[in-house]
Amino acid sequence: MMILKEEKRNLFEVDDKYYLAHCISEDCAMGAGIAVDFNKRFRLQNRVKNIISEHYNTVGEIPKCVLVDKVYNLITKQKYWHKPTYESLTQSLLCMRDMIEFNKTKYLAMPKIGCGLDKLQWGKVREIICDVFKDVDVEILVCYL
Repeated sequence: MMILKEEKRNLFEVDDKYYLAHCISEDCAMGAGIAVDFNKRFRLQNRVKNIISEHYNTVGEIPKCVLVDKVYNLITKQKYWHKPTYESLTQSLLCMRDMIEFNKTKYLAMPKIGCGLDKLQWGKVREIICDVFKDVDVEILVCYL
């Protein structure tokens, strides 16, 4: 069901039909890597912080994924200087999967999540993505430069 494509192209130049995804920390620093570009383009930082705070105050836990406009913000670590684990990334992807199914999102574009400054291995991350989304009707486009 899921289609996974990898293409050498600018993530921010994909067709409008795509929702985007990237990894962030719970503290919403967004001060390095591609998160800087996401924040500049979509003014995410304060909006994500507010949603995290509201969710925490209501539910008593930090969400694993926050959707703002057409951007899925995967929360994979507590502080910006921490590194995610494959487990924390998986938990964020599972949360995003549920949101994608609920919202009927059909197209998703992302960088090689967790593999830049966060140092995870793309081969393993790709396997996790394929496993998490195997039964979901979504096209995932992974963009790299």
